Amino acid sequence: MIVSPDEGGIHRNLYYSSIFGINLGIFIKRRDYSTMVNGRNPIVAHEFIGDDVEGKDILVVDDMISSGDSLLDIAYELKRRKARKIYCAVTFALFTDGIDLFNKAYEDGAINRVFATNLTYRRPELKNAEWFVEVDMSKYIAKLIDALNYDESLGVLVNPAQRIINLLEKHAKGEPIV
Repeated sequence: MIVSPDEGGIHRNLYYSSIFGINLGIFIKRRDYSTMVNGRNPIVAHEFIGDDVEGKDILVVDDMISSGDSLLDIAYELKRRKARKIYCAVTFALFTDGIDLFNKAYEDGAINRVFATNLTYRRPELKNAEWFVEVDMSKYIAKLIDALNYDESLGVLVNPAQRIINLLEKHAKGEPIV
């Protein structure tokens, strides 16, 4: 199952659930608008909308991990609902408060892996964490620059649908995915 961690990511996650042909769930952040903490209204609860997650592997896709508090709240809630494995994929892994809480969540079995691009600085301790997988985007940045230099369309780079479908077909045939 694909799970959107918030309303802002619903379109991204709807796209992935459609491509993979699997169900979509979403967490709604309920905030306390009467209080400000560090310039933000604190999240009171994450409320889940979607099918039963019991026994399912979950992929949570988001744009970034800042402190990671929301992602960890969601992971623990999914585990409380008896989800099997929790994976997270993000573009930017900032970890502004360090990785200690993620190390604990991994030890607790609340998260299995966090996939993040190399498009921002990653702390050395993050790169060495057992649960962290770096996704190298160098090839795509080079292709983007090349396309811009030759005034070519970016459509193929921006829409990865066919690449995802090809990977799913390889997986279904038992072929190695590299």
